[in-house]
Amino acid sequence: MIPKERVMKLFKKEPIDRMPVFSGQGMVVLPAIAACGLRFPEIHLTAENMADTALKTAEMFGFDGIVVPYDMCTIPEAVGLEISLYQESQEILYPTIPYKWKTPEEVVIPEDILQKGRMPVVSKAIQMIKGKVGDRLALGSWTLGPFTLAGQLLELDILLKMTMKERARIEGLLDRLTDLIIRVGNLYFDLGVDFMSLREMGTGTDILSPRVFKSVIQPRLIRILQAWRSPKVLHICGATDLIIEMMNECGADAISVDQKNHLDQTRKKLGNGVVLLGNFDPYNTLCVAEPETVEGIIKTCIDAGADAVWPGCDIWPAVKEENLKAYIDTIMKYGRFPTPAVGRI
Repeated sequence: MIPKERVMKLFKKEPIDRMPVFSGQGMVVLPAIAACGLRFPEIHLTAENMADTALKTAEMFGFDGIVVPYDMCTIPEAVGLEISLYQESQEILYPTIPYKWKTPEEVVIPEDILQKGRMPVVSKAIQMIKGKVGDRLALGSWTLGPFTLAGQLLELDILLKMTMKERARIEGLLDRLTDLIIRVGNLYFDLGVDFMSLREMGTGTDILSPRVFKSVIQPRLIRILQAWRSPKVLHICGATDLIIEMMNECGADAISVDQKNHLDQTRKKLGNGVVLLGNFDPYNTLCVAEPETVEGIIKTCIDAGADAVWPGCDIWPAVKEENLKAYIDTIMKYGRFPTPAVGRI
């Protein structure tokens, strides 16, 4: 199978030849950035830089998919916050937001937000990648979920306090952000992405209670996922064991979890009819571990019931190349066998 076919059939739970190697989180790495003659801060600045480094990463290491953008600040920047791009740095520094708003009422979403800031850079990068790869590789994109995005716009302590004590004010903001996320996801589909990930990263039970998740988070995730076309993935970081059934009720085509989730227990709870993605620690596995231990880490995910082995968050760019190769080689070795939700041809 060609890579895109492999990925798209996985989402449809149709038999494939082997497990695809891809992600719904950032997956650009320094060797590819260097091969493009760029420094890390430059990859966020232009559509050409974003597209070239995404393509080079996939080509150098044999990924079945490509994902853009790379940072979480594109929408906050377009809403009107100043961001730090660290353009002169030689280090791996993702864009950050130095100052956030203190009240939900300060957040005013421009009607032309899709043309603000670096939003056009992402849109053009999607078009450029699609024009170069056609239907050969699967092209994915993502947005933050409404609560996690609110945490990029408001000071986090204010957001959490108001969620507990002034919920109506926060819910008004979350509704506006939900509408915006629907617009962004549908735009990216229109531009040619093959799948979208909804990354509601900051809503695990180590941050919010299951009760708050059910009343505040879940209804808005359902609304977004109902409005997006397929394939669509719901990803939540952190502790998700207690909310995994509620995640599965949101309407995604696949569920993605990180290393804090007990994947084998999640598989038992959800059964074999759910496409489950996860759940290795990307930094410690690909940047810290010794290459000979990587196979065991990746195989553990497969044995626990993953239909595709995904990193729990973005792949940190400063990977050990031998570890990244071991990750891919392990999937090639063991991914030819059926997984709980997806058979083999």
